[in-house]
Amino acid sequence: MNTRIATRSDADLLLPALEAFSREDEIQWNPGCVSGLGTLLQDATLGFVLIAEHEGRLCGYAILTYGFDLEFGGRDSYLTEFYLSPAVRGRGFGKQLLDAVERNARDNGANAMHLCVRPENVVAINTYRRAGFVRAPRDLFTKTL
Repeated sequence: MNTRIATRSDADLLLPALEAFSREDEIQWNPGCVSGLGTLLQDATLGFVLIAEHEGRLCGYAILTYGFDLEFGGRDSYLTEFYLSPAVRGRGFGKQLLDAVERNARDNGANAMHLCVRPENVVAINTYRRAGFVRAPRDLFTKTL
């Protein structure tokens, strides 16, 4: 598996995987997110999309965005989406992609990486724990503005 930072020209390549992620994570698919993807792909100060490829084809992706938190000494990051196609799961690609995301985040000054995972997704939870993630002592709340 190889990874690379996505560019604006990768938007159409990413769309089927973005839709598959939304379906699997029970997030209502919103085609309007494409404009947000375009913004992220052209402004590296916001974060990055990392594409995973195997045998010349997209097999997954990760989206990481940046924030700032005094608790973590400045820049932190949020792994907002992490997806591998079912055909490549269970082959160690998740660990490789997660390692690449972490490396890129650290190289860009992030001191911490946060993520959310569905409580029933035991495979993902175990992957994240093995990678050193710990359950935060707070609950995440969201309000759409």
